[in-house]
Amino acid sequence: MRAFLVTAAVVLTAACGQSQPTQPKQPIVVRSQVQDQLHKLDDMNRAIALKRALYDSGYTCKRIDRSGFVTAYKNLDMWTAHCTDGKGPGRDWALFAGPDGSVQVRDCKDVAKFGMPACVIKALPTTS
Repeated sequence: MRAFLVTAAVVLTAACGQSQPTQPKQPIVVRSQVQDQLHKLDDMNRAIALKRALYDSGYTCKRIDRSGFVTAYKNLDMWTAHCTDGKGPGRDWALFAGPDGSVQVRDCKDVAKFGMPACVIKALPTTS
């Protein structure tokens, strides 16, 4: 009986601190219709939507000459837009569309400083 108690105590001590993980194996992703609709827009309408987001955030953009999807970043869709006024090299913007319909705008020069993905347009996934 004593040997059984010693063995049980050793097993219980060895098992201390070993708990089952409580994190889900797949991350929970929250998406909205607004995020999905942005993926379905053609170039012109996407430029209009991104330009409106820039203006709503207090920035100006005379013309968007290229834009596209970058990546999913946390629960946000990251887009990039290149604004030009026809006089200089223009400016690249990172736009983060959230599941609540909000958009956060950052200068592409700054996103790398904060560990966010670079403003590089990736091909949109094709739907079958």
